[in-house]
Amino acid sequence: MNPSRRLLWGSIILAVIVAVGVTGYMVIEGWSFLDSLYMTITTIATVGYGEIHPLSAGGRVFGMVLILGGVGGALYGLTAIVQYALEGDIGSIWGRRRMKNKIDQLRGHFILCGFGRVGETIASTFQEEGVHFVVIENDPAHITGLEQSGYLYLAGDATRDEVLREAGIEHARGLVAAVGDDADNTYITLTGRELRPDLFIEARASSERAEKKLKSAGANRVVSPNSIGARRMAMLALRPAVVDFVDDITRRGGPDLLMENVSVSAESVLAGQSVNELRQCSKATILAINKKNGGLMANPPGEEKIMAGDSLIIVGTGEQLSSLEGICQGVIANG
Repeated sequence: MNPSRRLLWGSIILAVIVAVGVTGYMVIEGWSFLDSLYMTITTIATVGYGEIHPLSAGGRVFGMVLILGGVGGALYGLTAIVQYALEGDIGSIWGRRRMKNKIDQLRGHFILCGFGRVGETIASTFQEEGVHFVVIENDPAHITGLEQSGYLYLAGDATRDEVLREAGIEHARGLVAAVGDDADNTYITLTGRELRPDLFIEARASSERAEKKLKSAGANRVVSPNSIGARRMAMLALRPAVVDFVDDITRRGGPDLLMENVSVSAESVLAGQSVNELRQCSKATILAINKKNGGLMANPPGEEKIMAGDSLIIVGTGEQLSSLEGICQGVIANG
């Protein structure tokens, strides 16, 4: 039995015992309501106080019956009330404290603002991909869903500096503004960009006008779920096999072949290597290079040099992609 149901039945049992006790003393002994209530409470609580008035033989018999039948019921009722208090307020406090400790320990995570239909899908995808993230939401209805999902979350306003700091924006990998209101997403973007000028920020927009404002506010990427959904439906109608293939290779835990985005840092062993050298050591296929100057080079030639700041779009097996730098480092060192 859950605590709420047990509390209900415990309260009913306790109330019935008290009502029976008060009625019995009033009828048998002719006492006032207050005297009868006092005698009933002291009897079922077994505190050992004396009788407030001399009892008749009938009153003593009733008292014994009340002790035998009422003490156990009163104990059950009081236990249910205490349990509800412990598992409710106190349990909730400890739960929030544990969650806060987990959020404080996050590094390289995403901050997802909003847990509506779009936000819930994003969170589910993050979960499937094994990505650490924390959700910020202030709608009580959506918070209930978050509690049931088991995701890390903060109940608060994502436009506020202190809430984003509490979500660990200083150590975050990126921020996703997926609230249903364009104005809120714009303000979240502005706040996030102010707190972390180097942070990757993706924002949801419902119109072309909102897209422009979000880009001006500092969003690295702006996404319109409506336009993307419409375009996807069109592509499924025109090129269903292509769309299915892209879905398969971008879904972690899917087939052996996966597509990944690899950023090349200045310290990376990949920096300064040619495309051919990377192909030889990793056996992965380089589909394109996002150059650090913003250009996109599709199907790059073998002699093209990979520079620090470039971003590679690679297709390969999970093993090839997960240990890309380790494999190449060994080959380059031996070479």
